[in-house]
Amino acid sequence: MVTNDEGIVSFKHKVIEEVARLAWNDELSDDYFDELVYKLVPGPKATFRCCIYKERELVRQRIRLAMGKCPTAEKEKTSSNIIQVLDPACDECPIASYIVTDNCRLCMGKACLNSCHFGAISIGRNRSYIDPAKCKECGKCAAACPYNAIAHLERPCKKSCTTGAITYDEDGLCIIDEEKCVQCGHCIHSCPFGAISSKSYLVDVIKAIKAGKKVIAMCAPATEGQFGNDITMASIKNALIKMGFADMVEVGLGADMTAAFEAKEWAEALEEGKKMTTSCCPAFINMLKKQFPEEFEKNKSTTVSPMCAVSRYLKAVNPGCVTVFIGPCIAKKAEAADESISDNADYVMTYGEFRALLRSKDMKLTPVEGEYQEATVWGKRFASSGGVANAVLECMQEMGVDTSDIKLRKCAGGQECRQALLLLKAGRLPEDFIEGMMCPGGCVGGPSKHMAENEITKAREELLSAADKRKIIENLKKYPIDKFSMYRDGHMDS
Repeated sequence: MVTNDEGIVSFKHKVIEEVARLAWNDELSDDYFDELVYKLVPGPKATFRCCIYKERELVRQRIRLAMGKCPTAEKEKTSSNIIQVLDPACDECPIASYIVTDNCRLCMGKACLNSCHFGAISIGRNRSYIDPAKCKECGKCAAACPYNAIAHLERPCKKSCTTGAITYDEDGLCIIDEEKCVQCGHCIHSCPFGAISSKSYLVDVIKAIKAGKKVIAMCAPATEGQFGNDITMASIKNALIKMGFADMVEVGLGADMTAAFEAKEWAEALEEGKKMTTSCCPAFINMLKKQFPEEFEKNKSTTVSPMCAVSRYLKAVNPGCVTVFIGPCIAKKAEAADESISDNADYVMTYGEFRALLRSKDMKLTPVEGEYQEATVWGKRFASSGGVANAVLECMQEMGVDTSDIKLRKCAGGQECRQALLLLKAGRLPEDFIEGMMCPGGCVGGPSKHMAENEITKAREELLSAADKRKIIENLKKYPIDKFSMYRDGHMDS
């Protein structure tokens, strides 16, 4: 799978792998950190950066991220964001957003000069020149140029951010506005210099396992198909137990739980003529909460996400256990850290981090004979765009609710989500319900997906075709849902 940061993503994961090895061996100390820096960047010549010293500083910052910290001690004092910028890596993009190219003919009309109201354009000997200190990035000069000689160089991190959370300081370094950031993580893989990354909590997971705690993994519905058509949920479970986890549960079971409770909410909303949004995607919920606070209070589902549902179930039947979510999502790390939602996952790891954890124990995923299925096919398909809404409708039908007239708006990607919420805010949304997912294609298109989405989808369909056709409500009768809350505020059904 080709990404903007393909050339360095393996190196990022190598740092995490080596830190995990130190954690397994009880060697997390400053002395070993220095050894690790020189092991990863032996020199004498630089590989990625201008000099060996910058590369080593970046490794030091990545080691801190791999331990769940900010890249520097200074940032630790001011930032709580899951997504962080490594400043030494963020210095290769051009500061100017608009530049004049060789297409400039120094025409007599001087349309660019005449269109600029800020005095940013001057006429040089061979071409026009834009002063980046004066340019307001309005784009009028580019629109006015008859030769298309002015190019808009939108930096990839900013282009990928649909919430306007990314700006730059006077030196051109990326700044993430934590009040606007929804933690979707798309900026991470958009940066070709690896300047943006997220905190990792593998060290905490390893410490919990080594301390003898009952650590239970929870694998996202998107997992099936991520590693090919021969790696089933049983394969993942087998590897995790060998690694030291007490057990693994598929979060598709939590998706069944969420679908059943959202079905009740949707049925009530239909009677009231009220529009609602889904609650599964944490980045979508963050967008709703930060940019549409009134709609967050009035229109969002109060049901917890599948991750939280499974975590609460596990903690209800295994008091004191530690729950670890594994999936393609960066925003789940922020959801787990949200103290307003009780008994959620204790830690979250991405597929890249999961693979690094496997390598730190010299393990590989292998095919396993035998069946393992806790979720319905509806719960398993939560990971794809439309999957949440389809599961909720299935539950409503199982409850005897007529769904023939329900109109759905299925949003996949930040722009689609934002457009739907703007219509909801304006009172012009024609649909009854919004399914919001911040990743194109749904969770299977998440920032930490292991393969290209088309490859994952092909493998998923083969694996899901082997699942039995159990019904959602019938499946949930096996589980003690009355022992824990399915609502964000923690209240129990009366």
